Amino acid sequence: MVQSTPGRRPRAASLAARLGSSSMASRLEDEVRLTAAGLADSVAEAKLKVSATRYKVVDEVRNTADKLKSRVRKAADEAKAKLGDDARFLKSWIDSPGRTGAVAPSSPFLARRMASFVDPQVPGPVVEIGPGTGPVTEALIARGVAEERLVLVEFSPEFCELLRNRFPRATVIEGDAYALSRTLADRLEGRAAAVVSSLPLFNRPPPERLRLVRDAFDNVLTPGGPFIQFTYAMISPIPRKGSGLKSQVSDWVLRNIPPARVWVYRRPAA
Repeated sequence: MVQSTPGRRPRAASLAARLGSSSMASRLEDEVRLTAAGLADSVAEAKLKVSATRYKVVDEVRNTADKLKSRVRKAADEAKAKLGDDARFLKSWIDSPGRTGAVAPSSPFLARRMASFVDPQVPGPVVEIGPGTGPVTEALIARGVAEERLVLVEFSPEFCELLRNRFPRATVIEGDAYALSRTLADRLEGRAAAVVSSLPLFNRPPPERLRLVRDAFDNVLTPGGPFIQFTYAMISPIPRKGSGLKSQVSDWVLRNIPPARVWVYRRPAA
């Protein structure tokens, strides 16, 4: 008769012992162990996948948030810069309406229309007169004109400083565009591919306007190069009668205040 120690449970026998010492019992016990190990591995793998997915989602949310912050910051900076340009233009117009001629910079739509008449494949510098705060300058660069090719002639010292900061690789000349060849003396490397003007020409009498354009064709522009000018007026800012120039005009750029058109003048080949 088997006696048990009082207060102690008998030790549980192994599965093989309970089922007998047959090889089938041993195999069954091995299968159970393998199944348990495989289940543990599956659980661990699932945990790793959940962790990886969670970290991926967190990274994507963080990256998206950073991109949104960057866009908001950029939009705020652009709005601030735009407001600053408008304020500078208005102040310049109040101080000297005859020289500024507008209360706000040209819109991007007008600037792009002006730049569209410049062929970036034609070699030589591109001269911009009366660039102001640089909307047409930006459009010329977007058109494919290298910044190093740009020669900006501006009368306002404040605008000159602004242009040098915004377009450090361009040549900014503080001077009188109405005496163009004298202002550009020894500053151009060869003839200009185009002259792009935002000057308020109607603030000057017709003879002065003609002198400016003739000076540009005689001393600045390469043969066939265009003189590009925008205006708010219905008529050509350069008197066409007696000028000896060919001219073309764009349709109205309505998304500008006020609406404007672009005139392009060329001297016929001799």
